[in-house]
Amino acid sequence: MQTPGEGYLQGEWQQDSIPKQKLLLTYSLYQLRFSCDSFFVAIKSFSKVNTGADSCMNYGRWTEYCRGTYEEKNDTLHLKGQFCNADMTIKDDKGCFRSGDYEEIFRISKKSDSLVQFASTSNVIPIDAHLIKRTSCHIKPL
Repeated sequence: MQTPGEGYLQGEWQQDSIPKQKLLLTYSLYQLRFSCDSFFVAIKSFSKVNTGADSCMNYGRWTEYCRGTYEEKNDTLHLKGQFCNADMTIKDDKGCFRSGDYEEIFRISKKSDSLVQFASTSNVIPIDAHLIKRTSCHIKPL
């Protein structure tokens, strides 16, 4: 059986912007969805420099997706899963960008009922995400 996860995280969260994003060469914005103990993340990346194939870079805009399970201990959120396609199927390693395992650790702080900050251990720019849709956990068998 799934576990219920964290009640305050259940739903869809979105990062709309980051400070001074127009001055950055490359940045990413996150959309996160938490359902029970599972997560789905869309990472929308923007770049003013072309470091890859044009068919992948899409004129400096692309999206990567990840799905998996999460665990929270104290102020630490551990996401562990796989890169996937937009329809949540496992991503083929022959495509554009990253594939395979996805693992990220965030220091999480709840700013209000509808604002959470995720501070990544691998990125200096925190994710300030606001709640766009609240859901509740309906536990399902695995």
